[in-house]
Amino acid sequence: MKIAYFDCASGIAGDMCLGALLDCGVPLEYLNRQLQALGIEGEYGLQVSRVQRCGQPALQAVVEVLGSQSGGSPARHWMEIQALIAGSQLSPAIKTRSLAVFEKLAQAEAKVHQMSVEKVHFHEVGAVDALVDIVGTCIGLDWLQVERVLSSPHPVGGGWVSTEHGKLAVPVPAVIELWEMGRVPVFSNGVEAELVTPTGAALAVALAEAFGPCPPMRVEKVGRGAGAQELPIPNVLRLWIGEANGGELTETVSVLQTQIDDLNPQVIAYTCEQLLALGAWDVFTQPITMKQGRPGILLTVICPPDRVPECQDLIFRETTTLGIRHFQQQRTLLERVVERVETPYGLVDIKVARHHGRIVNAQPEFRDCVARAQEFHVPVQTVWLAAQSAWQNRLQG
Repeated sequence: MKIAYFDCASGIAGDMCLGALLDCGVPLEYLNRQLQALGIEGEYGLQVSRVQRCGQPALQAVVEVLGSQSGGSPARHWMEIQALIAGSQLSPAIKTRSLAVFEKLAQAEAKVHQMSVEKVHFHEVGAVDALVDIVGTCIGLDWLQVERVLSSPHPVGGGWVSTEHGKLAVPVPAVIELWEMGRVPVFSNGVEAELVTPTGAALAVALAEAFGPCPPMRVEKVGRGAGAQELPIPNVLRLWIGEANGGELTETVSVLQTQIDDLNPQVIAYTCEQLLALGAWDVFTQPITMKQGRPGILLTVICPPDRVPECQDLIFRETTTLGIRHFQQQRTLLERVVERVETPYGLVDIKVARHHGRIVNAQPEFRDCVARAQEFHVPVQTVWLAAQSAWQNRLQG
């Protein structure tokens, strides 16, 4: 399985992703040809140059707005961008990834500005810039045949930036919302500047399946994308491309366990919900018999290692336990991608799992099925079966 790992030691932005992919060998001519499918070639120019950041060589990609739009990018709404990408001749995989990124960005902007997603327009991140950076990144990942994306934690940066809404503290609100959506681990590298842009954060949150150290892999290529600013450290995004070791991908998980025999079951249910909201991957309980024959439950939490302190604090705060065991385990993962199918009830995501390249499981996203069922007032099973049928038709076609 081909893996891409974003090493964001000095941050991540859309143009840095594009530069890193081109540095990995994605042909510029191919990228430009694919971008023509969007029909916006008269609005921008893409300039690529070799630069140095603190002595480190990197490729810089700059999107220049052309013609009458030189004063600023047009304020395209989310629905316009969705139609533009969906109606293009780009491959289904590129469309799916691109739409997923823009959807995350739209959700973050909607929350920041307290409006519906449909009303969000991308003036602040620059509609043309964002289209080229986001769709271009998805084109590059597709050309490199990347099946799984992972990312390092993100640096928080600091200081202030000027926006249409005045000066904003770094990290800007949209980035914070995206970090919250993706449960992104963050850290300070001591640099007071905008290190993570909304476009960069959206790419990482939408495309990366996990945030943490570089996974076991055989490195094939390393691309370096330069940021626009000169910083005290090399302003470079490193993109590692390689194969998963032994054809299997593993990751470290933390397991928390505690027994409880003197707590209202309603509180147990509430605690489980809160743990999942906090970023736990799974929470479950098992009936057990404790000392003196008392019935109790064993609470087990599986979470990312960086979420252990928060999960422990919540368990101590909400339950009557006096102690929590915790340990780490390795788990082997199937290759996973999300594909979108069209049903009579609207779009539904399909989670597709592969083992050594062979499809072993494909399941509709249940939340999508619920949303479509409620919208059309039909049983959720009807939507689920329609999504499965659409997926099978795609395979056979």
